[in-house]
Amino acid sequence: MKIIVTGGAGFIGANFLQLLVPRFRQHQFINLDSLGYASNLASLEGIDDSPNYVFEKVDIAEHEAVDEAFARHRPDLVVHFAAESHVDRSIVGPREFIRTNIEGTFNLLEAARKYFASGSGLFHHVSTDEVYGSLGEVGSFTEESRYDPSSPYSASKAAGDHLVRAWSRTYGLPVKITNCSNNYGPRQFPEKLIPLMVLHALERKPLPVYGQGRNTRDWLYVDDHCEAIWAVIEKGRVGETYNVGGSFEARNIDIVRSICRVLAECTGCSEGELTDLITFVGDRPGHDLRYAIDSTRIRRECGWAPRETFESGLRKTIRWYLDNRSWVEQIRTRDYTGWIERNYGGRGDHRE
Repeated sequence: MKIIVTGGAGFIGANFLQLLVPRFRQHQFINLDSLGYASNLASLEGIDDSPNYVFEKVDIAEHEAVDEAFARHRPDLVVHFAAESHVDRSIVGPREFIRTNIEGTFNLLEAARKYFASGSGLFHHVSTDEVYGSLGEVGSFTEESRYDPSSPYSASKAAGDHLVRAWSRTYGLPVKITNCSNNYGPRQFPEKLIPLMVLHALERKPLPVYGQGRNTRDWLYVDDHCEAIWAVIEKGRVGETYNVGGSFEARNIDIVRSICRVLAECTGCSEGELTDLITFVGDRPGHDLRYAIDSTRIRRECGWAPRETFESGLRKTIRWYLDNRSWVEQIRTRDYTGWIERNYGGRGDHRE
């Protein structure tokens, strides 16, 4: 089987390939990635010379490049990770999110429709729970929850979901969709909460937390997410949506405190020295209060359940960043450093 993986040099895509390329040597994996700011070919070390793996630099928003890649490889399966995915960046500059998450998804769907044999192939679209908007104190998102996106990022992902369903219903394209909760783990770009806090704590920089840190998220270890995607590809129903969650809800401030605790244990420093770095900053616009995922469908139909607890996953994550500082230095560009300063430095820092 020939499998096109989009965004395979990014966080989740790279972990997906790291898991599956060695496991399924009978399949050919073709990684299409534009190598944007959050991509890193170093994340593919160990599989980049595998005979069943190929990398091609392709921007999915360029329809001719996408069409040419599909024509060359004639895939049987597309696993679509490629996306602009950081909410804060989408607020400051939404144009790239529209270009990649909507136009790029359209280009991939059209190429799949053109090059899949009639009634065959599969387009698996990887999406987010943020398309559902914000929850109150109780309840969980199900696959029947109405869409109510709050940010340009979540609106662009919601649009991609709708395109995928429309291509299924209008053109008969075989599709599946997964909507996941907050991922964390190795190889995550350090603008996201957990790696940002780990790296800032190691350098004794302020740990910026939005508002009062009460926003609550469901956390999912990246390898568990990748296993869920493959379970849906193998066992899920065509045309169906599956929500994927880690079954661990926590407030952002409690996540940051957990990072400080585990990092102190791993490095031998004082936990109090790290928690003193916590700095509350002005909240971002449209910040959803709470997300929670009901994963009943994927558990029942696909036999999937997360293997990692949050504690075990967090320890693996922190250990990876401690052991892979060269990876961090490769990916921390001027763009990243400037972004942190512009985004957090201008939000009225104050301690509490």
